[in-house]
Amino acid sequence: MTDLVQTKQINEYILEVSLNRPEKLKALTKPMWKKLGSIFRDLAKKKNKDIRCVVIRGKGGKSFSPGNDIGEFAKTRSNSKLAKEYGKHLHGTLAAIQECPIPTVALIEGICVGGGFEIAACCDLRICGTSSRFGVPIKRLGLTMAPREIQALLQLVGRSVTMEILLEGKIFNSNEAYEKGMVNRVMPDQDVEKEAYATAERICDGAPMVARWHKAFAEELLYKGKISNKLNDLGYKCYDTKDFQIGYKSFLTKTKPKFKNK
Repeated sequence: MTDLVQTKQINEYILEVSLNRPEKLKALTKPMWKKLGSIFRDLAKKKNKDIRCVVIRGKGGKSFSPGNDIGEFAKTRSNSKLAKEYGKHLHGTLAAIQECPIPTVALIEGICVGGGFEIAACCDLRICGTSSRFGVPIKRLGLTMAPREIQALLQLVGRSVTMEILLEGKIFNSNEAYEKGMVNRVMPDQDVEKEAYATAERICDGAPMVARWHKAFAEELLYKGKISNKLNDLGYKCYDTKDFQIGYKSFLTKTKPKFKNK
């Protein structure tokens, strides 16, 4: 059986994670949520310190993901007990993506709706094509979006736009999505993949520990509204790294630094 979520090492520093269910446009199932969460929890471990950027996409283009597979609901979400069990995996996966210490880029081709948009919202950067569409029309199913899922939207676009997304349930085109802060960049469809990987390369060009520290600072400010003394002190550790010496010397000599992640 083909893996519903696949990983591919693009080069020494970039890992691609693909939702792989093309016959259903990458509609999400419980096994997919569990596998995706497992991948990102593994990425958080120190053994993956050489990975500098993770790109998430829907394999084969056409769609990032239209959200959860409604056909699965009869068995997995037909009542509150089952839905709560399902939610444990969904919410755990979203948290694993958002809390991943490695920078993440969502490469969005085509539709990015419901749970697909939630995955993209938990990434650090989102790059889409002109034909991409976004939204969470969950009100049409008579269902609520769980508070833990709403949290990702609030952090991304704020309360007003989040309420617009949920209360109106409309589908936004790529220009509207950009204007409302749902995505960082809109590209011609044929250039989305190229730009997403160029973005990943730019991330990889920087000092890896600095990127991870910046992510940690941003998360603590968002969740707690302030930086702890421990994390603030960690910010000064950069001066003791070999990468700082490399970067400093490269600046003086006007050469491109080659960071060692040390």
